[in-house]
Amino acid sequence: MHDFDLHAPEGANKKKRIIGRGQGSGRGTTAGKGNKGQQSRSGGKTYIGFEGGQMPLFRRLAHRGFSNYPFRKIFQVVNLGEIEKRFENGETVDPGSLIIKGLAKGNVPVKILGDGEFTKKLNFKVAALSASAKEKILKAGGTVEGAGND
Repeated sequence: MHDFDLHAPEGANKKKRIIGRGQGSGRGTTAGKGNKGQQSRSGGKTYIGFEGGQMPLFRRLAHRGFSNYPFRKIFQVVNLGEIEKRFENGETVDPGSLIIKGLAKGNVPVKILGDGEFTKKLNFKVAALSASAKEKILKAGGTVEGAGND
């Protein structure tokens, strides 16, 4: 036995099964596809949900209503308690400063929620604020610019 006598474990490399090469091969004539029918034909496929000609379930069920999913607004959520820990008095809280402090990631608007204690006087320039967050910020002497109550 040599150090570099490498080989695959038994059963790892299987011989490819060649079909449709005559009767003597054992896989001739119908080539393992059975006898006749759509599935034995070249290109014989059906669409997903096909039920053999019966009216498919997705067409039998009524589709009603409206989904707001395509039109939803996605926000990154940051709580006032986290902002209290990472910001000093007089600083401006905007998406750039939140990214620098590790509270938000880029390209998604930020919404500030009012969870936690808040006592610092900060200036907020964010996409959205909750009503409780706005109340706490103003009570602490801070300012809010360009954010509606969402």
